[in-house]
Amino acid sequence: MYFDVASTAPLHPVARQALTAALDEGWADPARLYRSGRQARMLLDAARGTVAEVLGVRADEVAFTASGTQALQLGMLGALAGNRRRGAHLVHSAVEHSAVLHTAEQWERTPAGTGTGEVTVVPVDRLGRAAPADFAAALRPGTALAVLQSANHEVGTVQPVGEVAAVCGDVPLLVDAAQSAGRTAVPAGWSLLTASAHKWGGPAGVGVLVVRKGVRYSSPLPADEREAGRVPGYVNVPAIVAAAASLRAVRAEAERENARLHGLVDRIRTQVPLLVPEVEVVGDPVGRLPHLVTFSCLYVDGEVLLAGLDRAGFAVSSGSSCTSSTLTPSHVLAAMGVLTEGNVRVSLPFDATEAEVERFLAVLPVIVAEVRAPLGLDLPAPAGSAPVTVRGGEPGTGDTDGPDAGDTDGPDAGEPAGGAAGGGAPNGGAPEGDAAGVAAAGGEALVLDALGKRCPLPVIELARRIGEVPAGGTIAVLADDEAARLDIPAWCGMRGQEYLGEAPAAGYGGDRGVAYLVRRTA
Repeated sequence: MYFDVASTAPLHPVARQALTAALDEGWADPARLYRSGRQARMLLDAARGTVAEVLGVRADEVAFTASGTQALQLGMLGALAGNRRRGAHLVHSAVEHSAVLHTAEQWERTPAGTGTGEVTVVPVDRLGRAAPADFAAALRPGTALAVLQSANHEVGTVQPVGEVAAVCGDVPLLVDAAQSAGRTAVPAGWSLLTASAHKWGGPAGVGVLVVRKGVRYSSPLPADEREAGRVPGYVNVPAIVAAAASLRAVRAEAERENARLHGLVDRIRTQVPLLVPEVEVVGDPVGRLPHLVTFSCLYVDGEVLLAGLDRAGFAVSSGSSCTSSTLTPSHVLAAMGVLTEGNVRVSLPFDATEAEVERFLAVLPVIVAEVRAPLGLDLPAPAGSAPVTVRGGEPGTGDTDGPDAGDTDGPDAGEPAGGAAGGGAPNGGAPEGDAAGVAAAGGEALVLDALGKRCPLPVIELARRIGEVPAGGTIAVLADDEAARLDIPAWCGMRGQEYLGEAPAAGYGGDRGVAYLVRRTA
């Protein structure tokens, strides 16, 4: 079962049909005056009109790009260039698509007048929602552009675009509608909008850039006569025709299917915490996309969990689909202050059935339990499941082609954390199991050396060893994985322990990294 349409949707049957026809009828250059060129121009104009109708804009405001990413980049840089007399200040939320973040990073290095571009990042709450008041506070006389997505691509939270547009006033607002275009109504108040065809079931390689009349825009690229001078290069007429046809079809289907998908996602949101211990469902439970839900499981590596679900026949994603190939924690989950490890994003296609969702809910608890079983943690069994038998190297144990949740370059998850907590510690610490711990700045603490270990291993060691200190006692976790800065506080919140903050690792015998201090409350 394919449950990852937020990454890319399967080609819609209407798109396939339109693409086949347009390959025969729209192959010629639409800028030429001979018959085949005029035919291609008619198809291109009709496609532009269809997209404009669905989005509620004028046809001459719509330009086609090579991707949604290109649409974002051109939209941002073109609006900033067009409004350079206003200033060089850019504002965006902390949970935007990576294309926005990378463009903003480049803008900060771009000469603008007597200085360089400036960027202000607006924070979000724990649900992933940006507050209009925070956007208002970030604006200043030199603000040239504000950027806000219509809905988040990782957790599905719908953003208050209309309210933010109101506080922006005459500052142009660019809205990234990649996840919502075709699925929900287009919000009001924006100046520029971008979308991506492969997200709604059109062919890959087609993006949409809408610039409203009256908005100052100057192409950041050399001049080109195509697409109103906004997007250079030859247009792919057959793909654009297929994208437009599928957008109209998907919008009609969404009117019928959104309520049903909303119910299926509600089922996942309510059942996963009941079936899987130590799990956090993230994102706004009400103000969200109808087809998307994300949850994070403690003590589980997301890639291992995805591999298990894949063997069970479910295609889902973990963290951001745009950054999951890196070791960097999801910037969206980090900005929200929620658990970044063991993350699963489920995004349902229109044809998803209740039976498929129920099967997913049946296999998920068993797979999570199999992955966690070798870790030696005292966790309740998944509700209604049989005891899990774990055999090294067999499917379902978390053993994949790569390292499992308990494997790193250092000691595995089944070994005690070394360093200051065990024998041979660099600072001559107490032996394993000595709850008196190691003398450290500010008092006695049990020190766990997780240096060199990737999350979730530092969190796993913390969960294993916290019982060794009495209530009111302190544990210092030494870690140099950036994800620990996010996941240890999140673990404390989920487990009812008190997170005391960070301290220099040197004060606890570490030669690098950070000491994360946790007080046991019970």
